[in-house]
Amino acid sequence: MSGWRAHTGVACVLDMESVDTDQLIPARFMSTPRAEGYGQFLLHDMRRDAEGDVLDGFPLNEHPRASILVTRRNFGSGSSREAAVYALVDAGFRVVLAPSFGDIFASNAVNNGLLPARVPDATVDAIIARLGHRAGPSQIDLDRSGGHVAGVPVQFDLDPVWREKLINGWDDIDLTRQHDSAIQSFGATRHDSRPWTVPDTRHP
Repeated sequence: MSGWRAHTGVACVLDMESVDTDQLIPARFMSTPRAEGYGQFLLHDMRRDAEGDVLDGFPLNEHPRASILVTRRNFGSGSSREAAVYALVDAGFRVVLAPSFGDIFASNAVNNGLLPARVPDATVDAIIARLGHRAGPSQIDLDRSGGHVAGVPVQFDLDPVWREKLINGWDDIDLTRQHDSAIQSFGATRHDSRPWTVPDTRHP
């Protein structure tokens, strides 16, 4: 996974609260191989009518090249399915701005290169007032923990570990591997100082 430090793209608004992971990707699509791409399933039942036809006026249908999503509180609540993040990433999103997120969703997002940026309700209100149903050029900088969306300044707190993972394109395993030398050293020292804690592999 490639990392990123700053992202310039188009922002659009999903003016809804408590969009959960089952809405982000309905469970019936999760047996599809990831190689086929999950972007086609993102918010599937919101974006299409009962016959499967795309609905006019839905933000993601109107702005298919958007890579920054601005939405309301409690985004990504519900089940822990990582496929909800896959759907956003495969659809081209790099940033989601909202006042709050589901905790597991936020962790999954960072592990897949997607920034869950917590911003105040007032910031979301200002962006929605500026954009409405339109899309606008935007820029997000991880080093500054901020940027602008359609001319509205945004600022967010970003955990240093999350920043490191996003910039380097790391997940939790990659982060652990950065300490490989220290882990190996600890293992050797432990073996020498407390040999009784190490399994005896001399006998089958």
